[in-house]
Amino acid sequence: QRYLEIIPQEVIEKDYGCGDPSRYLQPGETVLDLGSGTGKICFIASQVVGPEGKVIGIDMTDDMLEVAQRNAPIVAERAGHANVVFKKGRIQDLALDLDLLDDELVKHPVLNANDFLNLDTITEKLKKTRPLVSDASIDAVVSNCVLNLVHASAKNQMFSEIFRVIKRGGRAIISDIVSDEIIPKHLQDDHELWSGCISGALTEEGFLKAFEEAGFYGIEILKRDESPWQTVEGIEFRGITVQAFKGKEGVCLERNQAVVYKGPFKAVTDDDGFTMERGKRYATCDKNYQIYGKPPYEGHFERIEPNEAIPLESAKPFGCIETKLRDPKETKGAHYKATIEVAENDACC
Repeated sequence: QRYLEIIPQEVIEKDYGCGDPSRYLQPGETVLDLGSGTGKICFIASQVVGPEGKVIGIDMTDDMLEVAQRNAPIVAERAGHANVVFKKGRIQDLALDLDLLDDELVKHPVLNANDFLNLDTITEKLKKTRPLVSDASIDAVVSNCVLNLVHASAKNQMFSEIFRVIKRGGRAIISDIVSDEIIPKHLQDDHELWSGCISGALTEEGFLKAFEEAGFYGIEILKRDESPWQTVEGIEFRGITVQAFKGKEGVCLERNQAVVYKGPFKAVTDDDGFTMERGKRYATCDKNYQIYGKPPYEGHFERIEPNEAIPLESAKPFGCIETKLRDPKETKGAHYKATIEVAENDACC
């Protein structure tokens, strides 16, 4: 609530959403808001990330952008720092800057078929040389009840674009509407329901699956509304906030590290399909070893370093094909024969 105090009422009144992904941001982060509208989430995020952070809002609606851009200096003055910019673009194509495209169309208007064909060349050049959002440039992508408005045929591309712009180790934090059943075609074709964030909603399972198929890991439901946003023909539509991480790409290297799943479940299966039973010591590559020590896995695993560290430059490939137990002798060393007496007056627990 305190973040709303410096935001003009006009911005708040014209804002639509089903959640608040900004509460999960951290100071100093570079944040991208998809479908930023009048800028409410951006202006909240601006205060959360602070003067060392940066916030970029993307929207394709001129009226919304006008409100956001007009109020940005007001919020900046009240916050004591200016770290928000708004850009025109489509969230399913974060490479194409529509303002730059407008400039090119003034110089090269489309008057005939040849001009139309040349437009493809211009568009591709802009995307490569002056992208709206560069590869791996964002710490956190947020969105509030907008992804459902993208047509089904472009949703896979949209999730791929989100993945593209996030830095390794970064994450997406998305609030959106999901359904508990598959939406029948006659409801998908209902324009009124579409504008109400209903017709284009993914199912609860499909929403999580879309992150997985785009390459994300550590996908977690941060918030799921108990009461439906709306119920149509028995289908419940509710708000959900999901967090998903990027960083599983790259080679797997053997450094004799091990992890132990601490519980409380009897066993868990990670995003690579490896099942680990509670309390057992498992071999892991260095990449996964590092991941298990960070959110969202932090605290769920004991990580065991070998007595003799293997430098990265000397590490051999690790066969990430199946789950393997790690013999304690591998981490202690084959010649480990130490006997260590209990220190005087030390208790065992």
